[in-house]
Amino acid sequence: MVQLKASTFCPLVQGECKQLGCSWFTQLRGTNPNTGEEIDEWGCAVTWLPILLVENAKQGRQTSAAIESFRNEAVRAHHATAAAMTAAATIHLLEPQP
Repeated sequence: MVQLKASTFCPLVQGECKQLGCSWFTQLRGTNPNTGEEIDEWGCAVTWLPILLVENAKQGRQTSAAIESFRNEAVRAHHATAAAMTAAATIHLLEPQP
């Protein structure tokens, strides 16, 4: 397999990457969402964007799943409460009135 070497050319300054002299040169720590391996690297914020976008999408899906689960529980509780209220009202209506 061919190994590609990343260029150090920066299109923002039209020259070599200034690394720590650049505000966009940042350290990223965490877990790579594609491979699961730990990351502790310095690099250009622009080059981190694909990894961060994948992670953001993953977190969004997890949040959506949690909200859907909560909604389903709330609907179940609402139906149970409505059934209990209906049963109580039915019993109250069927009781003889003095």
